[in-house]
Amino acid sequence: MKIPKHLAIIMDGNGRWAKERELPRIAGHYEGVKRAEELVDVCIELGIKWLTLFTFSTENWKRPETEVKALMRLLEGYLRENFHRLMEKGISLSFIGRRDRLPLSLLKEMERAESIKPKQERIRVILAVDYGGRDEIIRTAKRLLEARKDITEENFKVLSDLSDTPDPDLLIRTGGEKRISNFLLWHLAYTELYFSDTYWPNFTREELLKALEDFSRRERKFGTVL
Repeated sequence: MKIPKHLAIIMDGNGRWAKERELPRIAGHYEGVKRAEELVDVCIELGIKWLTLFTFSTENWKRPETEVKALMRLLEGYLRENFHRLMEKGISLSFIGRRDRLPLSLLKEMERAESIKPKQERIRVILAVDYGGRDEIIRTAKRLLEARKDITEENFKVLSDLSDTPDPDLLIRTGGEKRISNFLLWHLAYTELYFSDTYWPNFTREELLKALEDFSRRERKFGTVL
């Protein structure tokens, strides 16, 4: 089975999973965190080196204030309570997206997580927080202007949010929707796409292996003829 070096996931369906069980939406997000933990371990086992997770989008601020605050507390608490355990597993954390609108207490935990790396990195997990693909393109274009650099693909990549990371080989979206929802617009140019009807809290190891088996059957030509 071919294994992608860089896997990106849009973790969709937490709210609908909770609604079907007559639970508050945040319960679905808590269950989604558990699933993310499990699948990070599977990615390490399979040898995937980069995993980018769409955690909170620039559009998610439009959700009810109570849900937004609960999501921020969930991420902050998880980073604070699990940071050392992640380091022991060889998981390196980094974040992409805007940082000027996040709660200061969450920003502090994010910066702490980024500042300390495991002795032996087995996987880098990149959390997209207050991230939007269009927003990244605008921010990167401003950096190019400020640096007075020529507008080339190479210079854009260097100043983008994923400057030191290869583009994703495979994007998985769970929850039944078939769109990329403003995620990694620049970086997904030649990424293989896989859509699953399974809600994220139900996306188990077996579901991930199905996606990877499908990816293994793809021929990636990158515009050329094989």
